[in-house]
Amino acid sequence: MIRIDAVWLAITPMDMRAGTETALARVVTVFGAAHPHTAYLFANKRGTRLKVLVHDGMGIWLAARRLHQGRFHWPSPGGTAQQSLQREQLDALVLGLPWQRVGEAGVITLI
Repeated sequence: MIRIDAVWLAITPMDMRAGTETALARVVTVFGAAHPHTAYLFANKRGTRLKVLVHDGMGIWLAARRLHQGRFHWPSPGGTAQQSLQREQLDALVLGLPWQRVGEAGVITLI
């Protein structure tokens, strides 16, 4: 239904009370612009909640996901504020799986 050509992850945590406008402002701040057919992911400080903002070329979609057990595998805040993900990595991340171990075509690269 929504075409996603690129996936970007924001390393710094975001307040999950943020709505569409606040999330869009954060995308522009962190990534410079909201590009069409691109998904932007944010997590809360504890890593238990995730928000995905997608610009579909005509409007903005905002989705949320919460884990009741465990945490999303999120990179630690460091030098970079953003990271690119592949579609397979996005699929693993939203399920709460260690997405850093998944490569192209679902190939596991690290045990």
